[in-house]
Amino acid sequence: MIELRDNALLFRFPEVHPRATCTIDFQRTLRIPDDNREYPLPPGLGRFPVEHVDDHAARLPQSWRRHGGVFIPMYRAEALWIDFSSHYPCAVKIAAGKIDAVSGRPWTNRLSDDPQDYVVVPEQPWLDGFNVSDDHIRQFVAMPMGEGYTAEEQLTGEARHGGLQIVVYPMKAEIYRRLGEIPDEYEEPLIMYSKSPGPEMGMAPGGLMKQKIYEDPYGLDCWDQEHGSRCFVHLVDSTLYQTITGHRPPHEPPSASQYTQAGLPWFDYYSESGAVKGAAPLAGLTGLAAKTIEKSGEPLPDNTPVEPETVQVLGGRQTVREGEF
Repeated sequence: MIELRDNALLFRFPEVHPRATCTIDFQRTLRIPDDNREYPLPPGLGRFPVEHVDDHAARLPQSWRRHGGVFIPMYRAEALWIDFSSHYPCAVKIAAGKIDAVSGRPWTNRLSDDPQDYVVVPEQPWLDGFNVSDDHIRQFVAMPMGEGYTAEEQLTGEARHGGLQIVVYPMKAEIYRRLGEIPDEYEEPLIMYSKSPGPEMGMAPGGLMKQKIYEDPYGLDCWDQEHGSRCFVHLVDSTLYQTITGHRPPHEPPSASQYTQAGLPWFDYYSESGAVKGAAPLAGLTGLAAKTIEKSGEPLPDNTPVEPETVQVLGGRQTVREGEF
């Protein structure tokens, strides 16, 4: 069962366990420069508005009506990160254009651990992009379909799906009980409150960011794959959002340089958990800046390098260091 509450998707599995829920929302954020430098985590600038496809079906493509789900507005070259919140362990698969964002492989509903193609919540508090190495991602950046920028088009040569695809599986109830009903240790992350040829958009690989995709600490057999729920998250160009819904889209976010010049903080996340290896197909993607030059001969706008001076560390050390005495 999936509900839309306060612009967040609430996945509920009452048939598995009363506490088996997982909340996913989509955070507006800065597009970090795509200059092959490593950047810390950019801030959350508030949730994207989320709309039911069925509420606006007459104004949407037939394929969207077939997929169902929800849609969010994004400007061309706008970035997002995906925020996870759950006190009950869940396995979550995220794909962009039906390309798995963790493994780089084509979408399947089932989970795989060879290689791991999902994240574990609450151990994984968020996901900012495509898994390109053991501790780096390339940021999720929205681009129009059909222009060759998206990860889907780069890996398949086709612009068929776009959007984001999500499936959530709860932990098996007997495993949860055996583990002693894991205490709540989750902390909410800090939140600070173009033109397209059509409504459909997909995710292109943007700038390089330091972020780990954590290994599954429980094992594949712990997930109840008989009780999953999935949702198709369509991306609509913000310039068309008001025509479809009658609502104004959010204003365009500031550039990374504007944000940094204002002295506002960036973030890092501390954890001693092991990281999933980078996905070879995703590591070979061409970044947005290079692809823009390749296609237009012009540099990517608002791509000036920045030097974050204030970086706040989220999370905390779980071990105590033994000193000499």
